[in-house]
Amino acid sequence: MNGGLNEIRLQTTDQDVKELIRSLPEGEGVYTAHYNQNEDFFIQLKTPVTVPHFPIHHDVRINRPSERYRESLANLLRQLAVAVPQVFRGVNYYFDPGDILRPSFFQVFKVGEDHYLYVLKVDVKFRTHEGEVVEGGTNDTTSEYRTNKIFLDATLIPLDEVKSNNGGGPMTFTVKQTISSTWIGETGRGYMVQGIWMDHELTKFFSKLFVPQGIRFYPYYPFLCRYRTICHTVLHLSPQGRKQHVPNLHRALQFVVPEMRNIENALRNTEFSEDLEVFKVIKRRVPEYWQGVFSELKVKVYLNDRDMKEFLIEA
Repeated sequence: MNGGLNEIRLQTTDQDVKELIRSLPEGEGVYTAHYNQNEDFFIQLKTPVTVPHFPIHHDVRINRPSERYRESLANLLRQLAVAVPQVFRGVNYYFDPGDILRPSFFQVFKVGEDHYLYVLKVDVKFRTHEGEVVEGGTNDTTSEYRTNKIFLDATLIPLDEVKSNNGGGPMTFTVKQTISSTWIGETGRGYMVQGIWMDHELTKFFSKLFVPQGIRFYPYYPFLCRYRTICHTVLHLSPQGRKQHVPNLHRALQFVVPEMRNIENALRNTEFSEDLEVFKVIKRRVPEYWQGVFSELKVKVYLNDRDMKEFLIEA
């Protein structure tokens, strides 16, 4: 995504991919939702698809994909349209020249006067042991491989402003930044200096706040700290499923934003813990509504065929 820290610009210029999305078949395919041991989210398909070679290099100044890239993406989408058409129904494709190995899609939702941006990114890079190589890659292209695991990122982001792409330019979205700063400081010396941010601690705070006590959810964090605001991880990827997630983010923001400065101040000096006084005080006031939102959430731990830990997420 192009733009500044609080601005997202999406260029929607590829008519071939748009037509392919508009012609998706009816019905819904079968998939299950998982995380691997590195906390990477993927959906597991009933039958494998073949991910073709994708070009690795692209000039970031050019906002249109190459012909070869478009052919590869259309090839993959035609297969996914058969396997899980609901995942792509209702979204728009956009090309991000700075992130070409994660083809991206979006949809805008509205609750009252508030807008929310749904962003879906599909990772096409080959991951060792997560598929079978059909033909190896080169210095210029990714490997072609078969897999039934599609790694992706599906997130809802609150917006302050939406500007349409009249005249064919990019759509521009201004993020509603509800957090003043997630920067804490630095550690180390000289060339070993590293920045310290509290994004992950805020993610744990927000998620623990709304998931009822006793319900296990790791490594799925329902609420994330990104773009200096609260975002929502989407598990249900169909049009109706993602739409049902939107009111939850809307309610979460309404409840948390008035407390945000107290939360930030507490986490600047310590890591998140459920014993933090500010957490305990706010947790006691969480509305009863949230008991029902996550009542069906289940995380099942298992070993895959390589004896590596994975997590099945049911909700």
